Amino acid sequence: MARAGGPEATRVAVLGGSGYAGGEFLRLALGHPRLHVTQVTSERHAGWPVTAVHPNLRRVSDMRFVSASELQDADVLVSALPHGQALQRIDELLALAPRLVDLSSDFRLRDPAVYERYYGRAHERPELLGSFVYALPERRRSELAAAARIAGAGCIATAATLALAPLLEAAVVSRTDVIVEAKVGSSAAGSVPGVASHHPERMGVVRTYAPTGHRHTAEIEQELPSSLRVHLTATAVERVRGVLVSAHVWLHDGSSERDVRSAFESAYAAEPFVRFVTARSGHHRVPDPKLLDGTNWCDIGWQLDPDSGRVVVMAALDNLVKGTAGHAMQALNLALGFDEREGLGFVGLHP
Repeated sequence: MARAGGPEATRVAVLGGSGYAGGEFLRLALGHPRLHVTQVTSERHAGWPVTAVHPNLRRVSDMRFVSASELQDADVLVSALPHGQALQRIDELLALAPRLVDLSSDFRLRDPAVYERYYGRAHERPELLGSFVYALPERRRSELAAAARIAGAGCIATAATLALAPLLEAAVVSRTDVIVEAKVGSSAAGSVPGVASHHPERMGVVRTYAPTGHRHTAEIEQELPSSLRVHLTATAVERVRGVLVSAHVWLHDGSSERDVRSAFESAYAAEPFVRFVTARSGHHRVPDPKLLDGTNWCDIGWQLDPDSGRVVVMAALDNLVKGTAGHAMQALNLALGFDEREGLGFVGLHP
């Protein structure tokens, strides 16, 4: 059974492929016309068929998980290890392939002091911070071209940065503080169960798990103008997939709805995976993560309160695709010189 691509395809190995992020990247890679998946690792499931863990891949792949000790050279290594593990093995990983895509948070930040502040420990390899390109193609496209090291962005950070960047760069925002509220599905917590994800605890929940201090705050502030202060609150909701960010900013006096629209159109009109949701009527007039399950879209909408000058910008995406594996695939396409849309054509379902 074909594992992806043709005989000239780029060889890709996935490290830690039994988790949600690794499994999602594997799904995308198996459908990519120019990638060939050579190995997928899992220590817990070594020897098992990939389909025993990812049943959606039945009749798509006959691969079996192998131990990381069995990894062979590849053109690209995608690390989907839990946060902190790629950092501990980074020299080994860099030696396995000329290109490394790390989906964890280990190399997203550039400042060691900021990393220590948000992660509560010093970074073990601070000299490597800044050597990875942040995988947000809408912001880092030129740097991603031919990049050898790619750091996947956080899902909330992706949505919030895409929501805020156009207005901030158009200089229509009057305050340097912005308020961001994120609602997040359960898969963002990963595949390893915990007390908070136990079904009786998660069922029916609308739980604010990070009123302040969420780690993605550091990424958002890193990717936006340096004078910005982000106040982020994250709430768990009863969905498996999805992030919905609502960002609140205030415009300068005299700014209008036309200025807001112009800022977003200037930034994203040509972007292949950003859509504007601006309908004036109907129940689909604002972004909704449900419509984005499995897709690499980020849907953005906004509404201006003319009395206060406050704009609410809403950005929705699938946290496992555009929020993790999808933007990593998009970034990898750019690094390899492919069309960035390759392997990312699924448009979603309705209803």
